[in-house]
Amino acid sequence: MQLLIAVINQEEKMEEILSGFLEIGITGATLINSEGMGRLLAAEIPIFAGLQALAGRTRPRNQTLFSVIDGDDKVERALALLQEVCGSFDTPATGIAMTIPVTRVLGLKPEMAGG
Repeated sequence: MQLLIAVINQEEKMEEILSGFLEIGITGATLINSEGMGRLLAAEIPIFAGLQALAGRTRPRNQTLFSVIDGDDKVERALALLQEVCGSFDTPATGIAMTIPVTRVLGLKPEMAGG
């Protein structure tokens, strides 16, 4: 099992991402509205006003997605889907995605929790 964490800078893409997840067989995810450090610093702290140009390229709000995914194949397909929908994460201000191994889960269906 892996925990997929993805910060998506194009919140209008979330419906397409979640629909794609369902097609892959990923049936659960949590979304949180989030804001990047650069935008916050540029807007709130005058010493970082030079970051305003950087902040202008980013969106005011991001969506952070969390999903516990069972199976390496599903994880790879989810990561590929994210880049297909959002564009290459190598491009600045697109987003970021990472996975973290999960060894124990409470509160998921038994087949997901390994029990």
